[in-house]
Amino acid sequence: MTANHFWEEEMEADPKTNMEIELLLEGIYRISGYDFRQYARSSITRRVLNRMQVEKIPTITRMLEKVIHEEGFLSQLLNDFSINVTEMFRDPEFFLALREQVLPELAKLPEIRIWHAGCSSGEEVFSMAILLKEAGLYDRSVLFATDINENILQRAKQGMFPLAKMQSYTKNYLNSGGTRAFSEYYTADRNAAYIDPALMENMIFWQHNLVTDYTFNEFDMIICRNVLIYFTSELQSKVQKLFFNSLSNGGFLGLGDKETLRFSQSALDYEDFIEKNRIYRKKGQTHL
Repeated sequence: MTANHFWEEEMEADPKTNMEIELLLEGIYRISGYDFRQYARSSITRRVLNRMQVEKIPTITRMLEKVIHEEGFLSQLLNDFSINVTEMFRDPEFFLALREQVLPELAKLPEIRIWHAGCSSGEEVFSMAILLKEAGLYDRSVLFATDINENILQRAKQGMFPLAKMQSYTKNYLNSGGTRAFSEYYTADRNAAYIDPALMENMIFWQHNLVTDYTFNEFDMIICRNVLIYFTSELQSKVQKLFFNSLSNGGFLGLGDKETLRFSQSALDYEDFIEKNRIYRKKGQTHL
């Protein structure tokens, strides 16, 4: 273990550090309205300590001063707090389950509304668009992609990805049941790959905060993968209630492979449609 890791562990365990983190998050909330007070403390603390090292800030209290007085620093810290780990067809078995078992159910609808909550830079949204296209459902679908991070949303809107990633994305696509040439869905130059603009025609990107914002539509499926693991159990329950209120009866909820409804307050509101792949279906009279 490196000296930095020892320092981070010591800082995380320090009661003074916890108090300073609480004051920092309270200050961020009062200044910006972004509420990280119920995010998993260990994850937030690591990001704060990393920013302290990068900026050579001696204390978290000094960091709060920079948040209050230094223009642009708050935006940098908000970017640090945002979770932006994603890829196209991430966890191919999940997308294979969507392709084979969920989309045939959604195909019964005259219009399909899907919400990607915490969409990051958009890779999973574009993956869903490809699935819908191949199933002949894209023309009657609308994909809503939201994230707390406005900067990452702007990147998602561009539909541009490093060319070096396309090989692994192609492998994920094939493992998810794809049978076409993945290169049909993008063009490329020496530096980047660009998603086919036709796949973006029915997408709506906007900023939405799962912690403080409310439902804004009724959806037939909500996908929020590997986001809830960064929340406290209390905040998870709040967001799960938001999702429940945003889903139509018979609608689907897709979570990450480390997330489950099994032990949550929402468990009785859903059936395990494909529990292995963390896909649940809202109980109630369905319109599917």
